[in-house]
Amino acid sequence: MTETPYFLEYRSSKSPNVLPTPGGEQGFGITRDRASLAQVCRTRVKSNTETMMRKKWMLTTFILIGMAALTGAAAYGQDDGPASGKTGAAANARTARDSQSQWDIGGSFYEALTKSSTGTGIQQTPSNGMGGLAEVRHIVKPLVGYELAVAFNLADQAYAPKAGACALACQTPAVSLTGNATEVSLDYVVSHKVGHLRPFVVGGLGVFIAVPGSTPLGNNTSIRGAYIVGGGVDLAISSRIGVRAQVRDTFYKAPNTSSIYPATGAFTESLEPMGGVYYRF
Repeated sequence: MTETPYFLEYRSSKSPNVLPTPGGEQGFGITRDRASLAQVCRTRVKSNTETMMRKKWMLTTFILIGMAALTGAAAYGQDDGPASGKTGAAANARTARDSQSQWDIGGSFYEALTKSSTGTGIQQTPSNGMGGLAEVRHIVKPLVGYELAVAFNLADQAYAPKAGACALACQTPAVSLTGNATEVSLDYVVSHKVGHLRPFVVGGLGVFIAVPGSTPLGNNTSIRGAYIVGGGVDLAISSRIGVRAQVRDTFYKAPNTSSIYPATGAFTESLEPMGGVYYRF
């Protein structure tokens, strides 16, 4: 028995079955021949390849997170030995180092400004969306710091054939999908405290997850590995509370949330200017 081909490996549980059966194709008003069905089969093979790449991304991220945590623990253990017997310059150095270290939690609001992308004959246009970021940050010393960050924002997507390069996708109708995006990352933080100010830069790895809303044409939850870079400044209002302004840039492959369009395969980025507050322990 021949297995019925389909577009992508992952589907939202809210989506109807959108297998390209002859009856279903007529429902879209699209005439598909054997060449089109062969293209769908190739798309399925590509989807399986993308699934393996996502697993490799996640495994690599977890390995790097573990290595960073072990490195930080070793560095902190070496620097945080007993202070007894330290006098004069050594004691002053210890006091200066302690003034640089801190644990804090922070929250910020931002707007995700995401670039459009093209590939495989498709134009993908995301909408800018408001969102929020939560952080847990540990500054050990100026050159050693870590944070766990979780971000959530609106992430609508629009797909359409790209004129002059769409090939078999030319007859596919343009679609718009509502959706949300979640990003989880572990970042390395370099900072230096000067009076009430602490400028910082961040860089790390994470996972970008796009979850679309329901649609009669079918949808997919898309998972991508992500690179994060950024920088900003903290302003202490008191010994415990301060304000934080920063800009982050997230790089990842454009998510494929539509079942009737293949992935563009192109990289995109989301620029996220944000502002918020933090609480120091």
